[in-house]
Amino acid sequence: QVLLGESGGGSVQAGGSLRLSCRISGDAYQGYTYSDYCMGWFRQAPGKEREALATIDTYGSTNYADSGKGRFTVSRDNAKNTLYLQMNSLKPEDTAIYYCAADLVTGGVCFNDWSNAQHYRYWGQGTQVTVSS
Repeated sequence: QVLLGESGGGSVQAGGSLRLSCRISGDAYQGYTYSDYCMGWFRQAPGKEREALATIDTYGSTNYADSGKGRFTVSRDNAKNTLYLQMNSLKPEDTAIYYCAADLVTGGVCFNDWSNAQHYRYWGQGTQVTVSS
């Protein structure tokens, strides 16, 4: 049973910052650890499609969507089984529910098509981020 839980959301003014956290718990697939899982962040605003934001693999290699480049930084602490998303220079259009996601990958390297949500079996329940002007 794999569980993910996000925290760190809230309300900020435009230009502000937030740091989201996602802790993964339970048992990893037998013979593996969570360091073998690709982990990432998605968001969904009302009336819009789910959007991939960033991923990070076992070795710290990252992928970013254009929407967050230069503003968002994804990181992980494998010892704590925790994923992070540092968000700076927030804009009103960043308002959404933010989800973390994970799945086991060969060699701990994230998928080539990393933004495809269907690759990720495990999801958190989301944390609300609201950015006001």
